[in-house]
Amino acid sequence: MKIEFATAQDAPALADIFFSHLAAHPEYISHGEMQMGVGEGVIRDGVLVAQTAPDGRQKWMKYILLHIENEELARVWKAVSEQGEIVGFVVADIEDDGDAPFGMVCDVLVKEACRGCGAGEALLQTAIAWLRGRGVSGIYLESGKNNHAAHRFFEKRGFTHISEIYKLV
Repeated sequence: MKIEFATAQDAPALADIFFSHLAAHPEYISHGEMQMGVGEGVIRDGVLVAQTAPDGRQKWMKYILLHIENEELARVWKAVSEQGEIVGFVVADIEDDGDAPFGMVCDVLVKEACRGCGAGEALLQTAIAWLRGRGVSGIYLESGKNNHAAHRFFEKRGFTHISEIYKLV
C-alpha cells in the first residue's frame, strides 16, 4: 500500500469511491456534505434521512479539485494498492476562521473490500502529520450522525466527540 498525493486526473476515481460508498451508506453524509450541496436531508416518517443530492457529484468534483489544487492550505492523498488501484483517500485543510488556524480532516474513506489493511490508518496519520508539520495543533473532523464504525475508528486514534450539529428543517 502506498500513500501518494492525489492529482486532478484522480478526481473521477475518487468520486467513484465516494459516491458508491454514499449510495450504500448514506449515514456517511454529514453536515459538511449537506452544507456544500453534495448531500441533503429529507424527512421520512418524521426522521431526517441523509441522501445524495441530484447534482451532488458535480459539486463534489468542484470541491475535490479545489482541494487538490490549493496545495498551501489543503491536501488530498490517495491510497494505492500494489496492483495500482486507488482504494481510498483523505482530504485535509487548514482553516483560519478561529482564534488560531486549525486543521480539518474533511474525509477519510477506504473501499469496503480494502478495510482492515491499514489504508485508513495510513491516510489519517498522513493528514495529521501534514497538519502538524504546518504548525496546526487543533485538529478536528466531522462524521455522519449514524456512521458509528467511523466514530469508533476515530476514537481509537485519539479523537473525542465534542459537539452535535443541528439543522433547521
